[in-house]
Amino acid sequence: MKRWGKVLAIMAVVMMVASVAAIAAPKQWVVGFSQIGSESEWRTADTHSVQDAFAQDDSFVLMYADAQQKQENQIKALRSFIARKVDCIVFTALVSTGYGPVMAEAQKAKIPIVMIDRDVDKADQKYRLTIMGSDFIKEGEKVGLWLEKYLKDKGIDDGTTPIDFAELQGTTGSDPATNRAVGFRNIQKNHANWKIMHSQDGDFTSSQGKQVMEAFLKDDPKIQVLFAHNDQMALGAIQAIKEAGLQPGKDIVIISIDAVKGAFQAIVNGEMNCTVECNPLLGPQAVQAVRDLRDGKKLPARIWTIESIFDDSNAEAALPTRQY
Repeated sequence: MKRWGKVLAIMAVVMMVASVAAIAAPKQWVVGFSQIGSESEWRTADTHSVQDAFAQDDSFVLMYADAQQKQENQIKALRSFIARKVDCIVFTALVSTGYGPVMAEAQKAKIPIVMIDRDVDKADQKYRLTIMGSDFIKEGEKVGLWLEKYLKDKGIDDGTTPIDFAELQGTTGSDPATNRAVGFRNIQKNHANWKIMHSQDGDFTSSQGKQVMEAFLKDDPKIQVLFAHNDQMALGAIQAIKEAGLQPGKDIVIISIDAVKGAFQAIVNGEMNCTVECNPLLGPQAVQAVRDLRDGKKLPARIWTIESIFDDSNAEAALPTRQY
């Protein structure tokens, strides 16, 4: 009898431990992740960051869909996630408009939405819980403030003589393109002699950046400053400038946004002057937000990333540490 008593006691302990473990183990969640594509080094790094972060947590299963730069593909993927009854949707909006109906469908199905990097139109923000990423308006302002000091220090801007600016905008209708332009113009308005003589969509790609810059230079070979909404377009523009027989970074001051390795190397080579950081490594923040959501915590309306500015004073030292 004593022997059976010991056995029963051991079984009771085992059952208790198993019960505690079952309670402690978080429920496994299926997360649908829709990315807009792979138009740049930045976007690829962002995708890998999210995939790797979720892969490191066994309590999540990630379903990934690449929209290949087409909104219709992304909306189709979101509807597929809803049909499969995922526990949460994480996505980046290709453009800000057009997502209201599918986001409303997710809300009706009680599937929470966490957005990263690019947001949707203000009217549709009621369908998502939070947006994490960069302050695109502030990025545009950082561009303007850096140029303000640089152009004065180099004797390019005397405050009165007109300065010929060209702007390579990002994808029309996208959140970063719209707000980076707004931020830059917040600073430009304080400089009546800063003239944006050329401004066109380069779709955030190096090929389009090169093509548009070729057209700019053909029309106006006296461009003095180029503001590109991302590094990929700036790197494409550098090729166009060199092919036109000009020296990028010297004949034309070049500043862009993202801070990818290619931009750092261009700064080191003297072919680019500055890049404003837009950190793509949002995976850990995305996982933490979804984990908090699963635990019943209320998410903040906005989750910001911390970012820097790089030019010839610090780019070379930072280059070996860049992950993207």
